[in-house]
Amino acid sequence: MNALQKIFLIALLITFFPTPAFSGSYQLVTNLVRTSNNQTEISQQNAIAIAQRQIKGRLLDVKRSGDVYRIKILSDQGSIHIVQVSATDGTIKSGQ
Repeated sequence: MNALQKIFLIALLITFFPTPAFSGSYQLVTNLVRTSNNQTEISQQNAIAIAQRQIKGRLLDVKRSGDVYRIKILSDQGSIHIVQVSATDGTIKSGQ
């Protein structure tokens, strides 16, 4: 594996498996996405970080329905939680 492949792999791991140390280190504003009708939304990655600040654990699944991300997390205690995060403003709609 060459150096470029190693750097790509590390970046990929950090992107898909943010640790609590990284998840709070960037602001909501930096992960905004503009939609086709010029509305601003948060990215899927930012929604995951918001949910993982609420429930510490490992990401199991992410789905988006309308303007809500549904994020499934396996907590550090071993229970499964579903956190719903608004795609428009990043607020938590519900968390089990």
